[in-house]
Amino acid sequence: MSSNSVISCDRVGKAFQLYMRRNDQLKQAIFGHWKQFYHEHWVLRDVTFKVRRGERIGIIGRNGAGKTTLLQIICGITLPTHGTVHVNGRVAPILALGAGFDHELTGRENALIGGAILGMRRATVEARLPAIAAFAGIGDFFYQPVKLYSSGMAARLAFAVCAHADADILIVDEALSVGDEAFGAKCDAFIKNFAEHGTILVVSHDLKTLETICDRVLWIEDGAVRAMGAASEVIPLYRAAIDKKPVVFAKIA
Repeated sequence: MSSNSVISCDRVGKAFQLYMRRNDQLKQAIFGHWKQFYHEHWVLRDVTFKVRRGERIGIIGRNGAGKTTLLQIICGITLPTHGTVHVNGRVAPILALGAGFDHELTGRENALIGGAILGMRRATVEARLPAIAAFAGIGDFFYQPVKLYSSGMAARLAFAVCAHADADILIVDEALSVGDEAFGAKCDAFIKNFAEHGTILVVSHDLKTLETICDRVLWIEDGAVRAMGAASEVIPLYRAAIDKKPVVFAKIA
């Protein structure tokens, strides 16, 4: 990977094992050396692209195209079936917000753990706890067990931790839309500010926002790269495909 690249994906593919009958997974564990008891479902197929330092990349595609799976592979949450991924820099993954929380611990305690997972020193996280609590805007619930939170409150806390992680790369999934309108505006403002100085990779169906903040857009269709290039070029192609109009393929840039 060149020194100017912060993310490099080379022929990345991901297949999930689908078992049609209840006992097939057990059979695979026992007899899998001789026979396959599952069907492969390919979510990603030979995805190749690079992200340069400071770029703002949007990822678009229909539901089920493989966008979230690609983000999870880049973040190290899941491994590719084949291909390689290289990431150079600290990543703040804003996806599946709150999914990793310990629901028996308080919001404050989960913020400390979340900061540590993102590579921050405990002293640094502790110094930023007031700012994290203020950003989350959940009041005294910050000191209560997460099991008492609504899904929106958990999302607020998770986003607040990521927003204070001093990340080099921000990776955002549509999952951040959980929450009320005021918090959504706060998230949008943070992302736009981050995009001015950091590298950002964002999955969204909000094409107008992507046109505003992104340098390039990656279009994924049925798990494969359909096009990648300037937002002003790729997004109209995607809109035309959604509207079932004739589409001219774009080159990968």
